[in-house]
Amino acid sequence: MKKFLLSIGVAMFIGVTSFAQETTALPLPKVDQKYWQHESLEESGVYGVNTQKAIQFLESKKRKPSELIVGVLDSGVEIVHPDLKDNIWINKKEIAGNGKDDDKNGYVDDVNGWNFIGGKDGKNVAVYTLEMTRLLFKYKDLFETSKDAASNKTKFAAEFAEYQKIKEQYETKLAEAKQGLAQMTQYQTMLKAPLEALNSEWGDKKITKELMANFKPKSEAAKEGMFFFGQVPESAWEGLTMAEFTKSTLDEINEGFTYYNDQIEYNLNTELDPRSIVGDNYADKTERFYGNNDVDGPDALHGTHVSGIIAAKAGNGIGMDGIAGNGYVKIMSVRTVPNGDERDKDVANAIRYAADNGAKILNMSFGKAYSPDKQIVWDAFKYAEKKGLLLIKAAGNDNENVDTENNFPTIFNEKGEAIVNNVITVGANTMDPTILRSSFSNFGKKSVDVFAPGSKIYSTVPKKDGEYKDLDGTSMASPVVAGVAALVWAHYPKLSALDVKKILMESVNTNPQLADISVTGGVVDAYKAVQLAEKMYTAKKLK
Repeated sequence: MKKFLLSIGVAMFIGVTSFAQETTALPLPKVDQKYWQHESLEESGVYGVNTQKAIQFLESKKRKPSELIVGVLDSGVEIVHPDLKDNIWINKKEIAGNGKDDDKNGYVDDVNGWNFIGGKDGKNVAVYTLEMTRLLFKYKDLFETSKDAASNKTKFAAEFAEYQKIKEQYETKLAEAKQGLAQMTQYQTMLKAPLEALNSEWGDKKITKELMANFKPKSEAAKEGMFFFGQVPESAWEGLTMAEFTKSTLDEINEGFTYYNDQIEYNLNTELDPRSIVGDNYADKTERFYGNNDVDGPDALHGTHVSGIIAAKAGNGIGMDGIAGNGYVKIMSVRTVPNGDERDKDVANAIRYAADNGAKILNMSFGKAYSPDKQIVWDAFKYAEKKGLLLIKAAGNDNENVDTENNFPTIFNEKGEAIVNNVITVGANTMDPTILRSSFSNFGKKSVDVFAPGSKIYSTVPKKDGEYKDLDGTSMASPVVAGVAALVWAHYPKLSALDVKKILMESVNTNPQLADISVTGGVVDAYKAVQLAEKMYTAKKLK
């Protein structure tokens, strides 16, 4: 499920010390923060992926791209976003809106992808429980309310041990959610009036150190707002007006309120089960043909942001540029993830759908602590590997070592053996070279392959007239790698998925900070990747 990650600015406001590792006494490199994931390490000192030099190299070699489809398995994608609409996959075998399965693939009117968490009547699952909550409900019946509860504890000893662990985790998470909701409510009350008063007196001038030093607030509320503002590092307001800073700060606190409230009302609600909306028989793990063709869904923010990082239209003078946004990469939206934990059956079917309908790369920016039907996901991984796909997945945002802590889907079975070789797991890095790993990012010498920009990434978000936003997470780092993989593979189409994985992992910019927490010890670099791809193509005598 998605995580709520405070920005540095809001964290400083409310004294969240866990975010201190992403602040530094040293000045950050002066780069455009809306562009930083594209930066060159050599030229800027920032661990971006060097997009422009990669493109220039490909042009110098006269490499012409082939169309390549990237499946985005996510919350949905706003396919009419001005920066995405030209780079959305269209199923040319399907006639839109005729209510027929023209291409006979089992999915009616799947023009831009498919939605596995919607019903035939057009309704959609928006919110869901965590997998932990679902298991708690299941085990509670077995070990507490069943007439055989006492004997079941002995009969199903392993399951009972898991139930006790889950129950403790659930109670902790519920308490944290209630505390978080209370805090966000307090911050809403505490900060709204002072910041709005400060904004009113400041006017429409951009914030600078000089103006701050000379500004004299008049009202007590504005003085209080200035006191709060004084706790914020320059990186949180640089280049903004006070109105922009106030809006982003209050919006973020409101998002925190919604996040914790949703956890209590939905994610941790043992009585919630919206699966009837989908209308499938969830117990039938072989069932594949269910859902609807609403690839936006009720909340496409996460998937739209991910898609923009990969393939927002480049060079159109609006918003931002995707890493592979020059028109040859097409986004296939496969709606899989609600506000809550994704179901294993839906993940498996989403992978198979994308594989069967032409996707070469899948981006999977999701994860969870429990996976009761992980075998069907592994079977889908193997299916995708056999079909020649490359899967890119987020490492997770729990600041944990995933060599020892579960984060599903994983490629490792209970014995620690890799079940496939076509997956790249991605951790997140910051734009600060002195503190490279994002504070929230999971890590693992065995389980996390590479790092990529994932803190404060600016990309597309839903609004039909086109909007953009900074988001944080390995959910953002994963599509950076998917974008680089697409850039390479589209220009060198005769490579295999394993070739592309090898290229990306062998062309990273290494850093000692990442050496013991990832396989490669480095951050993906598109320029070095295309140079290595050129060498591989030449060595294999491919054209």
